[in-house]
Amino acid sequence: MTSKIAITNQKGGVGKTTIAINVAGALAARNHDVLLVDLDPQGHGTEGLGLQAEYESESPNLHDVLLDHDDQDQINELIHQHEEFDVLPSNIDLFAAESELTTAMRSRHRLQLALDSLNNDYDFIFVDCPPSLGQLTDNALLACEHALVPALAESTSIRALELVHGQMDTLEQNFETSIEEIGIVANRVEPDGQSEEMMQWFADNVDGIPVWEVRKRVALQRAWSAGVSIHQHSEDCDMAAVFEAIATRLEEVAA
Repeated sequence: MTSKIAITNQKGGVGKTTIAINVAGALAARNHDVLLVDLDPQGHGTEGLGLQAEYESESPNLHDVLLDHDDQDQINELIHQHEEFDVLPSNIDLFAAESELTTAMRSRHRLQLALDSLNNDYDFIFVDCPPSLGQLTDNALLACEHALVPALAESTSIRALELVHGQMDTLEQNFETSIEEIGIVANRVEPDGQSEEMMQWFADNVDGIPVWEVRKRVALQRAWSAGVSIHQHSEDCDMAAVFEAIATRLEEVAA
């Protein structure tokens, strides 16, 4: 069965897309069949993976897949083969989807219905969510029922995590489902007092799930600029081991 994971945090700038690309790359390097869905209307993942033209393409695009309840099979026509994994690109039209989905039938299950229409049986599907807790993120959480939460190693992340967890609880109650939080990725950790204090907060307050630590590395940015994950990049990076550890955890959850 396909394991689907939403990469989500309502706070922007926490590295959701970097985490999504590098974890997807780690699993692809292990010969898993992986799809990355860029559900963020800003399209950072789409552009970072070299699909700038798709971000500004006319219909059909991901916006149409979500809004056209009668023709969601067109999702298969939109998937692009990246050198590491498949990509369902974002599109600028997604900015309108938040308001348009509000009055749509089964508005929070449109992504789930679209993913059910995929022709390929992927091992893993990652959904890179927008930095908000709206219709699109709800669609991702309900479709995936698993969440990986990136967070910066700073005090502002505490409130952001509370909001994400609260939204998961609300969706579980309202839709009689279960959303499993697989872990937290503390991203861009630096050797300073603030990061150390936040990592201690994670140790004291996060129980039952792993917290992975990704330190700031120039190699990660250079891999991004090259349009690949660190696992496909020509430059070695010690943080690759962290993404491999996350991949191992996801394999265990999927087993």
